[in-house]
Amino acid sequence: MFLKRLLVNSIFIIKNIVPIILLSKEKKIAKLLIRNALRLSIAESCTGGLISSRLTDISGSSRYIFQNFVTYANVAKISILGVNPQTIEQNGVVSAQVAIEMVEGLLNKYNCTIALATTGIAGPLGATETKPVGLIYIGIADKKNKKSYKFEANPLLYRRIMKYAFSTKALELLLDFIKENY
Repeated sequence: MFLKRLLVNSIFIIKNIVPIILLSKEKKIAKLLIRNALRLSIAESCTGGLISSRLTDISGSSRYIFQNFVTYANVAKISILGVNPQTIEQNGVVSAQVAIEMVEGLLNKYNCTIALATTGIAGPLGATETKPVGLIYIGIADKKNKKSYKFEANPLLYRRIMKYAFSTKALELLLDFIKENY
């Protein structure tokens, strides 16, 4: 099992090394956010601030990064973002519904033009029968559009690499969202 896991992680790193070095997704997002005078706010749970970190690797990011939070605990999602406790109770914190309420909270409370949120299970603990390690829900919204996306990464990825896979998927979806709507 160790060798299989090592192989899966090595392949992921090799496939992603060039985009990591070049910051290609981050630069494309920055260019579109600046061109359209958009202000992005992010609420991260399972990614722990990695998306925010990646976007601020671009010089001049203060022109488009507005206000970001790591809302790891349920109480933070409730108090900072206004997620309804009943939504968490009924659907679980790792759900499309919670991801949507997270982005709605950013839009309503913090006056951004685009909001992105993540909630998921980076592992190796925390999985259930219906919610495996590698599951993430990504919410993206603006004043007119709201979307929640489900993504499942390979559960054999190490936690740190899992978070990178999650953040990469979120950036891909954010880039697509901006291209479709602006």
